[in-house]
Amino acid sequence: MARPTNLAEYEALTGFMSDESLAIGLAYRPEPTDIFISPYSKCGTTWMQQIVHGLRSGGAMDFEEITQVVPWLEMAHDMGTDPSADQVATPRAFKSHLRWDQVPKGGRYIVVLRDPVDAMVSFHRFMDGWLYERGSISIEEFAGYYLRRGTDGYWEHASSWWPQREREDVLLLTYEDMKADLAGVVDRVADHTGQGYDTDRLALATWQAEFSFMKAHADQFNDNLLRRIRDPAMGLPPTEVTGKVSKGKTNAEVPQPVRDMLDRQWAETLGSRFGLASYRDMRDALAFFG
Repeated sequence: MARPTNLAEYEALTGFMSDESLAIGLAYRPEPTDIFISPYSKCGTTWMQQIVHGLRSGGAMDFEEITQVVPWLEMAHDMGTDPSADQVATPRAFKSHLRWDQVPKGGRYIVVLRDPVDAMVSFHRFMDGWLYERGSISIEEFAGYYLRRGTDGYWEHASSWWPQREREDVLLLTYEDMKADLAGVVDRVADHTGQGYDTDRLALATWQAEFSFMKAHADQFNDNLLRRIRDPAMGLPPTEVTGKVSKGKTNAEVPQPVRDMLDRQWAETLGSRFGLASYRDMRDALAFFG
């Protein structure tokens, strides 16, 4: 078993998610109280899982890794979990990266948006040393891959969710606002769940979603279960799991040609479809709406 050492080998990698597991996730029939946390990859999914679980459980931390208690809907079957089974707390909550047109309908939805440059840089760092050999794929090469993801890409995901922002069952937030006003975001998430949490529980969930708390419990947020189960399916050697929790950079520094590529992609997708000149415009529009 060997890790990919170039982009072609990485893109040819198979076995991360089985077709059967995806089909079972897509066929799931939600209860009206179910919560689906469905940002794009590296846009705050784990952070939001911790917020939702902290609220619903009263701060329970008796799990090896967050995926045990907030399962990844599309990966649940591959991880040995029945999506329809009872969870350790109510309401049921699921991680997902599905677009609006894919996600099972009938529950409540939380999506965190993030600057695509920052999300791409975070994605690159997360995969480096796991799904490809550390240091083998440059940020310039990875940016090209990031732009080629088509319907699985950042822009199609954001384009699917943006028109849903006025729906009562959808809450759109931004990663940057989570960093700037975590307590305010926790309040909004609590309201969206409709569970009537008291101020003590809100304060506890906020504290347990702070960087310092999650960093101190980093092993519970690092995808160790996912890697343990899926690495063999992909033919990868065991991964030395490192901490996934970080402060989450904003305004990441990337070579100007990379930033220009992502800016052009924005203009051709979200810009032309919704009249949003930049991510900053999207964030401002969402803040005005909120």
